Amino acid sequence: MKINLSMISIEKVELPCAELQNFIEYESRKYEFQNGILCNFVPFSFCAKENNEIVGAITGYTCYQEIYIDELIVKESKRFKSIGTQLLNTVEKYYENSGFVNINLCTNEFQSPKFYEKLGFELEFVRKNPFNSKLNKYFYVKYYNRNI
Repeated sequence: MKINLSMISIEKVELPCAELQNFIEYESRKYEFQNGILCNFVPFSFCAKENNEIVGAITGYTCYQEIYIDELIVKESKRFKSIGTQLLNTVEKYYENSGFVNINLCTNEFQSPKFYEKLGFELEFVRKNPFNSKLNKYFYVKYYNRNI
């Protein structure tokens, strides 16, 4: 599908697309540099294994002075055994004293937001879904040094 706006055409692009990714990275880095900002985007992942089998994983990335958690998942039969807690603690300790200010994450209501509060994450806000409350989004943050 293409949308034409005068001389500009806009089209949906299937990912991955190297040309698009190169454009985004180049223009983003240039704009950040012009504003005296270092992006330092670096993806990360950690996995928990038991007997060489993956039983949990956490993924995310660092960007600017923040850490973003994308996914935290534990195998169903291994839940409620502190694996998720250990994965989050690993990320927190790994990046401690590395210049990052905070850790951010977003979770849905059906994914146990109270779990993150038990681990010291502060609820910043909730975006309510008017059609399905299980899809309410909870946005959390945890600061390394609250006195900053």
